[in-house]
Amino acid sequence: MEDTVIVIMLKDNETGFLDKELGSYTLSENENLIYNTYATEKEDGTIEIFMRLTCDRELSDWEYNAVFDYYDDETIKPFVTSINEDDEFFNPCWNITFEFSDNVQYMEQKIHKLLELHKQELLSVYDVIADKKDEYINEETEN
Repeated sequence: MEDTVIVIMLKDNETGFLDKELGSYTLSENENLIYNTYATEKEDGTIEIFMRLTCDRELSDWEYNAVFDYYDDETIKPFVTSINEDDEFFNPCWNITFEFSDNVQYMEQKIHKLLELHKQELLSVYDVIADKKDEYINEETEN
C-alpha cells in the first residue's frame, strides 16, 4: 500500500479561503479516517489545526447513534485541545483541534497517533455495538 500525503493549509479568518500551505505530511495508514483538515491563526498568533475525523466504513442508520453513544472521546482528549461530536454528516464525525508545530516529524507522529487512537476506539465501539442492533432499531421505531 502506498503512503498518502495530506497538506494542511492555513485558512484566512476573514475570507475563509485556504491561502497558505503550512506543511505536508506522509501517512501510511488510517488516512481514510480524516474527512478534512485545515489550520487557523488564533488571536494570540498561534496556529491551531482543525481536523474532522470520521469512520472507516459506511454505517447503517442504527449504527450511527450507537457509535456516538459508545465512542469514548477520553481516549483522544489528552492529545488534543478540543474534541466535539459532529452529527451533520452521513457518518459520525468528530471535530478535533490541536496546536500546529513547524516540526514535520513531530506533526506526522502526532497525526499518526491521533488516527491510531481514533481507529482503536472505533474498533472497540464496533465490537460493543455488534449485538445491539435490535435495541437501537426498537428505539427508533418507538420514537
